[in-house]
Amino acid sequence: MSAAVLAFTLSAGPEPLGVPAAAATACAGVDSDFNGDGITDTAIADPEATANGVAKAGVVHIAYGGAAGTLTLTQEAAQAGPSEAGDRFGHALAVYDANLDGCADLAIGSPYEDVGTTGVDSGRVVVVYGSTAGLGAGKATVEYVQQTAPLAPLAAEAHDWFGYALEAGKTRAGVPFLIASMPGEDVGTGIDAGGLVYFSGSTTVTAGVINQDQSTAAGAVPDAVESYDRFGESITATPDYFAVGSPGEGTGSAEQAGAVTLFNHALTSNIPKPLNAITQDSPNVTGGCETGDGFGTALAAVDSTGSIALGNKMLLAVGTPGEDLTNVDGGSVQLFSIDSAGAYTETAWIDQDGANIDDKVEAGDYFGQRLAAYRPKGVSPAYLAIGVPGQDSDGFADRGAVHTFMMFEPTGATDRLLKPGMPLEPEETGSGYPSLPPPDSIIPAVAGDRLYAGLSLSANAQGLHIGLPYGPPDGSAVYVFDWNLRDGTAAAGPPRRTFKPGLNGLPAEHNAFGAVTR
Repeated sequence: MSAAVLAFTLSAGPEPLGVPAAAATACAGVDSDFNGDGITDTAIADPEATANGVAKAGVVHIAYGGAAGTLTLTQEAAQAGPSEAGDRFGHALAVYDANLDGCADLAIGSPYEDVGTTGVDSGRVVVVYGSTAGLGAGKATVEYVQQTAPLAPLAAEAHDWFGYALEAGKTRAGVPFLIASMPGEDVGTGIDAGGLVYFSGSTTVTAGVINQDQSTAAGAVPDAVESYDRFGESITATPDYFAVGSPGEGTGSAEQAGAVTLFNHALTSNIPKPLNAITQDSPNVTGGCETGDGFGTALAAVDSTGSIALGNKMLLAVGTPGEDLTNVDGGSVQLFSIDSAGAYTETAWIDQDGANIDDKVEAGDYFGQRLAAYRPKGVSPAYLAIGVPGQDSDGFADRGAVHTFMMFEPTGATDRLLKPGMPLEPEETGSGYPSLPPPDSIIPAVAGDRLYAGLSLSANAQGLHIGLPYGPPDGSAVYVFDWNLRDGTAAAGPPRRTFKPGLNGLPAEHNAFGAVTR
């Protein structure tokens, strides 16, 4: 698998899109609600889609909740320049209330956007604002590009990949933030050392640029700039802290062992405060740094404030898909509790050979290649989904799978394994379809080779979103599973909702529908 895997107008389809019949008079303040009607909406990216006849320019589809319609965003629709081949608009998404009006806003990354004549794949980030009349019908869309305010001092260089990863939210003090990474950023002699930009504020937005080995008034960022660290390839955040993955980080003779750096949201001269760095060679951390581990390839976190189980500020999950266990690249995930001072304590190690965990470690599983986590506000349970896109099963190569767990409970006691469909039995059922297990244990798609299930995950109050962007084109879909405690596991089926190209107002044309969802 490849690791590489302003005014606004709506793009019209065959039917009117996007605006509910009766617009709300004020935004309801519900998470992921772009039109303010109090119902959660869904953003679904197809970064490899053809847009306006241009290959792999990318599009983002919006499915409003409550049957309020759909819309399709292209770069032209966002008035963010023309769609160009390979831009991959929608490679990253983040949802937050950027202007504090109670409507959710959508940040969209296109890291392969060319800037000027020399900035090939320099990248760009666009923020599209929600409103009571729908997404993009209120405040003008904002575009963030290097060499343009507020990023004027930051040069747009070839292959920076600005917008490769996005994370957004509100701090404990209620200040909106957006974090946009550029893992291809060269720092001094460090090729692809990586970096990120921290945007803060609502009415007035400030921007601070961060890289490793940086010493500022906010403090020194741990570790040192080195070529191919790819600092910023993954990001996760809570109201108190954020974590940045550097899966290419080398430790001693172990190349690409990986590292994770912790920050809080306290700003000094627009720069967040660095706290510490974690590797598998750090004190009291399991595993040990090894070449190709990729510790920090994926990150996910929940706010654990008030949790009886932890009593700390953040519970952080770190994916190490290249971890060699009984087999090469079997993969693992580690959980860390972060306290009020930013110190970490490892609370769990998870792999497929763990006690009472479904399935077994196999070569090339890449367990932990993707992660998603969610905790309801003010409630103790927390949920974790782990993608295993290289999982072979029942004779299907790279069929993929998703494991779900309760983060505050023993992992083997709460494991649920989800796979696409099931294999054909020796005799098919009379209906001509393969026999299936109970619906709680399947992703309702036809099983096959190279589906890479688990390569697209996201989590919010609506549920666990599992995208199947690859495999047979007619199998592309996004499935939403409820968070359900009825049997003590983390997610239950059948899916509460399915998004599929060509149905319910979504365009039929697609290439990698559901590669990213929010």
